[in-house]
Amino acid sequence: MDYFVTGATGFIGKRLVRKLLSRPDSTVHFLTRSSELEKLESLYAYWGVDRSRTLPVVGDLKQPQLGVAKAEQKRLKGKIDHFFHLAALYDLGASADEDEAVNIAGTRNTLAFAEAIAAGRFHHMSSIAAAGMFEGIFREDMFDEAENLDHPYYRTKHESEGIVRKECKVPWRIYRPGSVVGDSRTGEMDKIDGPYYFFKIIQKIRKLLPPWLPTVGIEGGRINIVPVDFVVDAMDHIAHLEGEDGKCFHLTDPHPHRVGDVLQIFARAAHAPDMGLRINAALLGFIPKGVKKSLFALTPVRRIRNALMKDLGLPDDILDFVNYPTRFDCRETGRALAGTGIAVPPLESYAWRLWDYWERHLDPDLFVDRTLKGQVKGKVVLVTGGSSGIGKAVAHKLAEAGAVTITVARDKEKLAEAKREFEADGLELIAYSADISDQAECDDFVRQVTEEYGGVDILVNNAGRSIRRAIENSFDRFHDFERCMQLNYFAAVRLTLGFLPGMLAKKKGHIINISSIGVLTNAPRFSAYVASKSALEAFSRCAASEFTDRGIDFTSINMPLVRTPMIAPTKLYQSVPTLSPEEAADLVVDAIIHKPVRIATRLGIFGQVVHAVSPKVAQIIMNTSFRMFPDSTAASGQKEGAPAQPTADQIAFSQLMRGIHF
Repeated sequence: MDYFVTGATGFIGKRLVRKLLSRPDSTVHFLTRSSELEKLESLYAYWGVDRSRTLPVVGDLKQPQLGVAKAEQKRLKGKIDHFFHLAALYDLGASADEDEAVNIAGTRNTLAFAEAIAAGRFHHMSSIAAAGMFEGIFREDMFDEAENLDHPYYRTKHESEGIVRKECKVPWRIYRPGSVVGDSRTGEMDKIDGPYYFFKIIQKIRKLLPPWLPTVGIEGGRINIVPVDFVVDAMDHIAHLEGEDGKCFHLTDPHPHRVGDVLQIFARAAHAPDMGLRINAALLGFIPKGVKKSLFALTPVRRIRNALMKDLGLPDDILDFVNYPTRFDCRETGRALAGTGIAVPPLESYAWRLWDYWERHLDPDLFVDRTLKGQVKGKVVLVTGGSSGIGKAVAHKLAEAGAVTITVARDKEKLAEAKREFEADGLELIAYSADISDQAECDDFVRQVTEEYGGVDILVNNAGRSIRRAIENSFDRFHDFERCMQLNYFAAVRLTLGFLPGMLAKKKGHIINISSIGVLTNAPRFSAYVASKSALEAFSRCAASEFTDRGIDFTSINMPLVRTPMIAPTKLYQSVPTLSPEEAADLVVDAIIHKPVRIATRLGIFGQVVHAVSPKVAQIIMNTSFRMFPDSTAASGQKEGAPAQPTADQIAFSQLMRGIHF
């Protein structure tokens, strides 16, 4: 038996071809473009048959009679028993012109070709979209009753089916599958559409919240999901039955789930929190269309919506289909498949396979270069305070990744030592000696870097000064506050202002500010330090609001306590948990790769939440730590003595509040 298949290289098509080839003495002729002939090797391997049984026919769906040569048409005439037309656009996000060219004109061209070669039977793959947004139950014998066909995809699928019904001169059968997902046995899928659009949201919720915490989901209409293996098996079986010409078959689930249930099933498959509370999207229907149109005409609303949809990977009109109103009767399909064992498996039984395959093979994040090298190779990156501690660890990682790594610090000897360490590892560190807290030196440094390297692509404001001293011991030390502000705030802002013009000219840039967990927890004894870091964060938030549409990103890292030379004078810190400079550098690397607005530990975020919800409780907690851990001997004006051993309370508290400044 000979078959002809359009769309044989597609997700459903290549599986149908394999199914047809499993029949004895079958040969499949399939449409392909001339440019794709060299790419067919993987298909031949997938089908696993001799090439004499899979014969490519060069043509183009958009050409009259598929653009197939007359000699080829003559060779095929009267030879094809079954002609399967699967080639179409199944993308809700495709343009109206694309839908017209492929779904309507393509179907007419295909039909003309099938008639020209005198095919025995024409099988048309339509879609439940042909029903439009029909209110109620749509039967297999219904067609003209379709309504609300405003969307280009729905309209063109309806019209292409109408072409077959009205113009086809050979016996025909039509198949309307539901929303086709991956194989129920392997999870295999080749693109993201239908329910897959919501997988990224579920993944984000899983990463953000613990699995035991209930979340809010949405409720809507029923979404008819069918696995590709069911569609192929059903289509193959029905196509070969006698006496079924001129009929339409719904390849659908007779027991479809509501949108909320589908999301819940996939959330459980992903080990994400249950969507215990659901908001019915039908409530949006009470908002007059004029009001919604006016609302989304507002620039801020439109930009926020577009940003959210882009971040979640959702097509613009996906929410229009949440309240899908149509149910599909499939009794003809059920009759035709009776006794075969071909049926739609319960979604719960294979949802985990779909999720697992998506997360391993289709997750868009898999195709984004998440390596540091991919982000910084060949770019100019400035890390202030790179002669030691966090700065040196960050600079080392950047140099290893191929960045043009620049640092600046005051101590020439430490800079020289750092350069020697880098050279010993085969790396280059471009070091400048300057006091960036001095206005003239800072400006001169910016000028030199701009002249020699054309500015910087990424600025890491890491250089900082920390002072651990209670306010009651600082009444006569106003200079402590001035010095912190001069380096931690004014120097960082001056560098930012100096390099921003170059970033704006290139329409891209990233400024990373090393802040402190103390900004979130309001750490006592660090009023000078935390105030300067808070000022820098406030500046960054304001700047980000101005430049977010100009390609400039700002990130604040609320760094927990790190074991660096800056904290060495405080002997107490020898006994409390801290990050190593390399671990701290990993947070900076994460900032460079992902460009988040903020990076903070869970404890830091918890501290900020407690302070926002119940500031008095937050004050009591921090005051407890203030009284539990004394000032250093230098800060309190006492003579240096042997460091006191931490008490049991201090050890327990420091373990519980890991990373917080005491």
